Amino acid sequence: LTYYYFISFLQALDNLPSAQSCLPFNRSLPACFNGFGRDILQAMQQQQMNAITSFIDGSVVYGSGPKVNNLLRDLCGLNGKLTVNEHFKDPKGRPYLPFEESLQSVCLHGEENVACFRAGDSRVNEGLPLTSLHLLWLRQHNQIAETLKHLNGHWNAETIYEETRKIIGALHQIITMRDYVPKIIGKEFFDNYIGPYGGYDPTVDPSASNVFATAAFRFGHATISPVVRRLNASYQEHESFPSLKLHETFFSPWRIIKEGGIDPIVRGALGTQAAAPHSNKLLTDELTERLIVLSIPQDMDLASLNLQRGRDHGLPGYNDWRDFCGLERIRTLEDFKQVVSDASVAERILQLYKHPDNIDIWLGGLVETFSPGSRTGPMFSCLIAKQMKALRDGDRFWWEADGMFSQEQRDELLKVSLSKIICENTDITEVPPDAFIFGKYPSGYVSCNNLPAMNLEAWREEKSEDLKRCGSPGQIENGDYVLFKIAGKLVALYSCYHGFKLTGNALIACEGNQWNNKFPHCEGMFAGTGSLSQMTLWENWILNWLLVNHEAHQYNHSESHLQSVGNGLTLPAPKSGEHIRCHQFGTSKRMMVTSARDHELNGKHFC
Repeated sequence: LTYYYFISFLQALDNLPSAQSCLPFNRSLPACFNGFGRDILQAMQQQQMNAITSFIDGSVVYGSGPKVNNLLRDLCGLNGKLTVNEHFKDPKGRPYLPFEESLQSVCLHGEENVACFRAGDSRVNEGLPLTSLHLLWLRQHNQIAETLKHLNGHWNAETIYEETRKIIGALHQIITMRDYVPKIIGKEFFDNYIGPYGGYDPTVDPSASNVFATAAFRFGHATISPVVRRLNASYQEHESFPSLKLHETFFSPWRIIKEGGIDPIVRGALGTQAAAPHSNKLLTDELTERLIVLSIPQDMDLASLNLQRGRDHGLPGYNDWRDFCGLERIRTLEDFKQVVSDASVAERILQLYKHPDNIDIWLGGLVETFSPGSRTGPMFSCLIAKQMKALRDGDRFWWEADGMFSQEQRDELLKVSLSKIICENTDITEVPPDAFIFGKYPSGYVSCNNLPAMNLEAWREEKSEDLKRCGSPGQIENGDYVLFKIAGKLVALYSCYHGFKLTGNALIACEGNQWNNKFPHCEGMFAGTGSLSQMTLWENWILNWLLVNHEAHQYNHSESHLQSVGNGLTLPAPKSGEHIRCHQFGTSKRMMVTSARDHELNGKHFC
């Protein structure tokens, strides 16, 4: 990671913050060439690392890797929930996000002494509206998990967690693609570029494109208001907690805890129109003169950072991307005036850049006149649409893909809206029917009771005959079990979470009308007491490998090797007596590999 200064674009506009001629800038981490493909030009093109999953999969809730995922889960509970704040609750007793455990938390400033919140995305504390949205999804997860536990008492914590995560991921996909994207790019671009879902296409690359992440989707910076409004139940200025300037909300979770929770902030977001770029000011001064960037001891300018980020990543210029989208290249000032509504803006930009080919992609796309029914110009609409189609069609776990949900479950998922999620996880009682469409209060609002709700009865699962005879295996604190069959018998395999060891039998079978042994328990470990649990290193290696590999593969088990036929990956053989077994969790139709020690296992198995 390189740290250097660059000449600010804003000095040419005579609007440089703090009268400085340079701004600090951290370069993006480059990615190594992966070796696939034969195009030498591709190998020579430097790309940048994407630290998060590109899929619309709820990773902002659960994290993009096993380490963050485990930090966010309530691994001590038995209900598959996410961990919540142990110190504070909102005025009505609803949970908050958990705190970071760092003594160096950037939120520990001033007299308030409140640490940053932890969530699936590290940017959770960058502004109060963003923090509020993270909290809504945490509450939604825990609410669904609690209901699924009630409906399916035989499900263990892992099954409940994974089923709930699958539902949350589907809701993210529906709300994004059905409710949000068409309003951003317009119905015409949505129909022409995205269209109806045609099923999973394994030839589609669902990676986040560089131009999408670095330029096109940063159109949203121009929609941010300089004020974060906090409103009361009548959608008027809150009597106790007045509205705040945007920079006052940066890294300030204490305002949620000590100033009325998220309800006033969410009402403010619903009751405030998104900002629109003006001809002489594309971004609010709150972002160009008062932006806080971690590790940089001065206020920053988001517009300059966006421009430089595009150059850092080596993005082609504005005209090249117009070519890519099948749009006419800009060759003259008159051409530019045809796509920019304000002629003076076109003149100023060309005066600065000298030639249309020199215009930065982010700036050029931002000043284009909006397409009909959209919030972006034709070039950004094109780039966003192409990316969204790839994210949908290239996702084998897209909510509409075959085998993901039953038709009854799909029908229930479609009932959910962001407005309903707000209703179910706050004390707000009146909302716009569509949270993405601004409406004046009270005419543009409806009672939460009038919005359709998802009925989780569609996820009720009947117990198997074995579970009807023996009952559900006993839940254990600080551990869990998985169910599978060996030689026709239903077996529960227990293991403990990290930091605990198993006492008792790890493997218990359903024989007759009861389980053949007492259920084990997990004890806390002390230094020198042995392994983290009675699972072998082989078992832990397989389970951890599964956490970071979404693809399902066919496995051949032999004495010499365990081969993933799906991608040619060869894993080391298990020790004698250790075998690989696949089993199904709930209604998710997803498979997981575990170990069945000291039992026969022959033939091929599909995971």
